[in-house]
Amino acid sequence: MTPPAFKRIKAWADRSSPFVGTQRGLGRSLDRFDPIRRVPTAPGARLWRGYDPPMNILRSFSSELSAVVERVGPTVIHVQTLRPSARGLASGSGVMLTPDGYALTNSHVVHGAPGIEVTLSDGRQFVADLVGEDPATDLALLRLPEREGVPWAVLGDSNLLRVGDLAIAVGSPFGLTRTVTCGIVSALGRTLQSEAGGRVIEGVIQTDTPLNPGNSGGPLLDAEGSVTGINTAILFPAQGLCFAVPSNTASFVLTEILRHGKVRRAFLGIGAEEVVFAARIARENGLDRPRGVLVRSLASASPAARARLNAGDVIVAIGEKPVESVADLHRFLNRDAIEASLPIEVLRDGRKLTLTVKPQEAPAVS
Repeated sequence: MTPPAFKRIKAWADRSSPFVGTQRGLGRSLDRFDPIRRVPTAPGARLWRGYDPPMNILRSFSSELSAVVERVGPTVIHVQTLRPSARGLASGSGVMLTPDGYALTNSHVVHGAPGIEVTLSDGRQFVADLVGEDPATDLALLRLPEREGVPWAVLGDSNLLRVGDLAIAVGSPFGLTRTVTCGIVSALGRTLQSEAGGRVIEGVIQTDTPLNPGNSGGPLLDAEGSVTGINTAILFPAQGLCFAVPSNTASFVLTEILRHGKVRRAFLGIGAEEVVFAARIARENGLDRPRGVLVRSLASASPAARARLNAGDVIVAIGEKPVESVADLHRFLNRDAIEASLPIEVLRDGRKLTLTVKPQEAPAVS
């Protein structure tokens, strides 16, 4: 028979305990609770207040992911080029980005094609016009003749991406339309060889999101469903090495083609790489964020060489506009910067210097 005093102590312990109920029965031993992981360690152990079972977290993640795909998936298009290839018609993906029928895809998907056929998520098919392309960034802008009832996605800010962020790809690998794969951002600021006369695409997003032939031109989405990249390449025979052109570069290219029919750009004549430096250096030099573009190399007699930039300098502003990524640099080096004298701010040995550079027009690529 249990002494009354022990019963009173046990009742007080049950009321004061942080445990809130049991999985099976009452009065299970407290030593079955793991204080490090804060989870029950045996059937019947009481649940810790505020503990969220792993299955609930997975269901929540699954629901959020499904909601993003349901919202953005209909904006993804299947692109076929009406030209013979070794395996029939060449195909890829694309994404609608404006309410008046404009879509982005890869230049290598549509380059040189006499005709381009687009299939929407609802099955409608159209022959699209190629408004313009930029092989230097492997991007092309299409326009559909039909714009009624065509959903579109939103370009996000690729500068906000962090390594480890969720990355969702939607496309048509091997013609399997609206296929969804998921991974993370593996690295930022990669350099990728383009198909334009030896030029490279800089500031590229690396992801382990599974991509296959046919995903080219489709969107890379963040957890909010914004387009943060345009999928462009995979590295064979490796697995989990996939690449996307950042959305800020895509935004620049789209705007230039809409305004001028092509991308007319200025150039500095440098090899560049995105870097993150010490927050202390940013504070000491009055910078908002510790990010910039490292000058890896300079072409001889280039605008950068004439401005006395050095390899190892970190560009943090040009034309009084902050530069945090290669995409920023590309965006600021538009046609208005050609032959213009611009202040360029660099970090050299931890100190900010202001130089003057006069960008030249970049040679045409095809």
